[in-house]
Amino acid sequence: MTRPFFTRERITDFDIYDRNWSISLKTAKARLNEGFSLDIQDLISRFTLDSATEFLFGGEVGSLSAGIPYPPGHEKANSPVFYNHPSTSFVKAFTKGLSIVAERGNFGKEWALVEFNSDQVTPLRQIIDDFTEPLLSKALHARSNGTNLKTNEEVTLLEHLVKHTQDTKILKDELVNLLVAGRDTTMCLLTFAVYMLAEHPDIEKRLREEIYDKVGATEAPTYEKMREMRYMKAFLNEVLRLYPPVPSNGRTTTKPVLLPAIRPGEKPFYIPKDTTCIYAVINIHRRKDLWGPDGKFYPLRTLEYDLNTLFTALEFDPDRFLDDRVKKYLVANPYIFCPFNAGPRICLGQQFAYNEASFYLIRLLQNFTEFTLDNSVNIPPPAQWKFRDSLTAKEKIFPTAHLTLFVKGGLWVKMKSLDNEQV
Repeated sequence: MTRPFFTRERITDFDIYDRNWSISLKTAKARLNEGFSLDIQDLISRFTLDSATEFLFGGEVGSLSAGIPYPPGHEKANSPVFYNHPSTSFVKAFTKGLSIVAERGNFGKEWALVEFNSDQVTPLRQIIDDFTEPLLSKALHARSNGTNLKTNEEVTLLEHLVKHTQDTKILKDELVNLLVAGRDTTMCLLTFAVYMLAEHPDIEKRLREEIYDKVGATEAPTYEKMREMRYMKAFLNEVLRLYPPVPSNGRTTTKPVLLPAIRPGEKPFYIPKDTTCIYAVINIHRRKDLWGPDGKFYPLRTLEYDLNTLFTALEFDPDRFLDDRVKKYLVANPYIFCPFNAGPRICLGQQFAYNEASFYLIRLLQNFTEFTLDNSVNIPPPAQWKFRDSLTAKEKIFPTAHLTLFVKGGLWVKMKSLDNEQV
């Protein structure tokens, strides 16, 4: 029902991104000019939310117009406009709802016993519905009266869906599912991309060189120019590998399945019908036996870590998606990389996400440089993480998850403006 909507023409129209980027740029520069760091995760989430709601529904929440938070603990407080903005209740309800739904997964089918007295999601869902229902009613009315005269390329996803069903429950559920994909997953990708830029200034430099070569210092990116940016794609893939937006997922069997044994001579695995199988994407993406050695040697690491952690795939290295390791590991076994899932149920918005993330990073690197973490504000990871694998031990921030991965407390950064004039 949804798949036909994601045509190349739709996902390569960057007008929505352009409008929301202009607001994001002004917001970021204003905060940095005040001398404060900014929560880039919050700013990105507003960009992706406004872009997603306009693309999906034809009407944006307008969260960018509310402004962004000041660092906690500073005397300068956020204005009443920030706290009372209509988008604030929408975002809070959406985020809290995701957390509750994720928590329900820990209890399986018995989650309702935990919420015996009341369904905790219902009042939150009502806040979301208060925004979507007027748009839904308008689309259904236009459908029934034949007053929607837009071409196929002009209709929103909501207008596309009402051509196939008028069941309001199905429509609402589909819109919420796509909103999670459109807002949270791209927010995760971009947030951890900025984190990696702060940790790897050499990679930032190389990305900017490619941007200037393929797009220019000020010109707006196009889909055709993005397709030529091999290092940008490799960079995004490496972020997705180590920090997949959906760190764990699950599938339920529709019939009994017999899986082959892992090793010759061992027994196969029998999985009954209606069994939910959980798999950790983040663990698959970090397995040394699947991704191989990274070809780097850090002699000082032998003083801190066991030798088994040397030569592993736990290093951030975009070149692994460009050099001979692609053929050796990924081409030989493509299911080792599944940030968008795989097979018939692969994410419909995969290319949409790549386009949006590429657009944002191009504009970001055309305008800012010298990304640094404000560790006076960022929440540090738990102390015990320093005894875990080499990647986790080096974390400067606290990655955590509900349904999707995010940085606990936000990703507070400082960055230097390049003062480029955009065209």
